[in-house]
Amino acid sequence: MTNEVRQAPAEPTPAAPHRLSGSLGVGSIVFMVVAAAAPLTVVAGTVPIGIAVGNRAGFPLTYVICSAILMLFAVGFTTMSRHIPHAGGFYAYIGQGLGRSAGLGAAFLAVLSYTAVLVAVYGYIGAALGDLVNTHLGFSWHWWVWSAVILGIVGLLGYRHIDLSSKVLGVLLVAEVAVVLVIDLFVVAKGGGSEGLSTGLLDPGTVTSGAPGIAIMFALAGFLGFEATVVFRDEARDPARTIPRATYLSLLLIGSFYALSSWAIVSAWGDAGSVSRAGADPGTMVAETAQVFVGTFMSDLVSVLLVTSLMAAVLSFHNVTARYVFALGNSGVLPTRCGRSHERHGSPHVASVIVTIVAATLIVVAVVAGLDPVLEVFTWLAGIATVGVVGLMLFTCLAVVVFFRRTRVDVRPWQTLIAPSLGLVALVYCLYLTVSNLPLLVGGTGLARIVGGILLASILAGPVVAVLRPHASAHTADL
Repeated sequence: MTNEVRQAPAEPTPAAPHRLSGSLGVGSIVFMVVAAAAPLTVVAGTVPIGIAVGNRAGFPLTYVICSAILMLFAVGFTTMSRHIPHAGGFYAYIGQGLGRSAGLGAAFLAVLSYTAVLVAVYGYIGAALGDLVNTHLGFSWHWWVWSAVILGIVGLLGYRHIDLSSKVLGVLLVAEVAVVLVIDLFVVAKGGGSEGLSTGLLDPGTVTSGAPGIAIMFALAGFLGFEATVVFRDEARDPARTIPRATYLSLLLIGSFYALSSWAIVSAWGDAGSVSRAGADPGTMVAETAQVFVGTFMSDLVSVLLVTSLMAAVLSFHNVTARYVFALGNSGVLPTRCGRSHERHGSPHVASVIVTIVAATLIVVAVVAGLDPVLEVFTWLAGIATVGVVGLMLFTCLAVVVFFRRTRVDVRPWQTLIAPSLGLVALVYCLYLTVSNLPLLVGGTGLARIVGGILLASILAGPVVAVLRPHASAHTADL
């Protein structure tokens, strides 16, 4: 009788994860990130509110403070990016540093936050485009019709190769930044308004006047999306160099642009006059500034470019959200189909379609509920996104410190301990301010509690999925 050696059947080898393709350089990634910040939208919308209800003429310096905080965050973030060769974003870093349950919780929080801000901008752009068409062409459609048109365009661009989106964003971004800089130049060249150029940002008493906590909250919201540089890792040229450079450059450009432009707006109306003007009608303050210092043509151009600014923002947030879904599909958290890339475009086409469908569904819910596209859809969902992203950055700072203390792959004190720890402390305070002022941001204590419950539930879903889908948790830890 012949002895046969029976071998156990080999376990199936898991399919290699799909990867995205592209050749994005530093400039292209910076375009994507700065476009998500929607510079003209922030200057025309957030800056007047920050002046009116924040720290008044000291508001411009708040952008400098927030830039410094986020620079501390970026030091550890970009240092760790060299050791996380995947495009998973925040949750990949948190998973590596704090474990798979925390990483999965961060993944769900990230998807929720970016989906929220995506739909928020869809509401805003629908209202803005409707107002623009009604003013210049004389016919009016419901805001959701315009949102649906933009959603279709963004869905098509998101389905195709990332380089196409980058080119579209580049054109739109240059136009909106240019018009704001022209306004800034005219204000400075004319020496400001009747009070001259503002010196309020140099006075500690002015900077700490009013409600500096609310000012920090609104200023920090203007940086949403800057951390998305790592999400484009697979599509970047030489990511080890491109990603850190793009991150630092994005922060410098965004912070400098906001600080300069908000200072010019204050200077145009004076330290005291800017507060009363912003409080009277913040939505038209920048357009009126353009009309007074440049001319009617520039005022009309601001209205047009506000729409293109929102278009650039919604396209960028769509791309970021789709890549989070794509990464979760590759890691087994979501169905593997979500992690497929297009054979010809090299894009996350399945994830892009899913994001489009989810956004369309939420817009329908908002319409059925009769929500105002700006005062409710935009404000409430932007509030959810702000709290979520600040929380993600906080946990990422903690993950950086833990990761380098445990692995010792990099022992430089500033990059791996000091800067991340300082960033962590600052972000804890920022999160406290944001949560404390959430009722103001979303319109009431009851709604703020609902928002907090949703955010907490997304985090707690991580440990649940880690138990129910252990294979997904393992893959997440590898990201």
